[in-house]
Amino acid sequence: MAKILLVEDDKDLCGRLQEWLSFERHSLESVHDGAEAAERLKFYNYELVILDWDLPQLSGLEVCKNFRKQGGMTPILMLTGKEAISEKEAGLDAGADDYLTKPFHLKELSARLRALLRRPSFVNTTILTAGCLTLDPAKHQVSANGNELNLLPKEYALLEFFMRHPTEIFSPQALLSRVWSSESEATADTIYTYMKTLRKKLKIYPGTPSIKTLHGVGYQLDLS
Repeated sequence: MAKILLVEDDKDLCGRLQEWLSFERHSLESVHDGAEAAERLKFYNYELVILDWDLPQLSGLEVCKNFRKQGGMTPILMLTGKEAISEKEAGLDAGADDYLTKPFHLKELSARLRALLRRPSFVNTTILTAGCLTLDPAKHQVSANGNELNLLPKEYALLEFFMRHPTEIFSPQALLSRVWSSESEATADTIYTYMKTLRKKLKIYPGTPSIKTLHGVGYQLDLS
């Protein structure tokens, strides 16, 4: 079972792939244009990406290139109707790990996914800091002045998101779309509740940065 991002603008094909991959016991999220795919890859972690070449707004080739330039290491399987060797070469040079030409058999898709998922996985080990806060993505640990904080998974996800974007302000809707999965039924009240508990845990250690509310606008990591 793997967490997969499916990027395909053909709704019928997307539906068939969703049904098949769910049958294969994978956890799947799907989007239908390149711009949305690029946003998802910025803020969510996936074990594998199935990426169509011809997409609205931003081509799969551009999505792949930009993702690799930003350090993304998630395996990418490119789907396309393009058959020329030069086009396949362009897809692989853009950073795709494998290439599947439409039409294809679903069993071949599964075999290629299994091969990609057998490859060693990579983790972004860059340690994040904000004041006396330290967050280690590889160990999934947060500490304040050397003291480890015991955070719930969503509290950790929120804090990591803010530490990766320390100067930005995010509305509740933006946090829901970027920290919660697309299938989540979370609301702005959910954000408020998690923010309240996260702030309490951060306040335990004096001088620890917190998250401030900008009324009517959103939330921001407070480094003052």
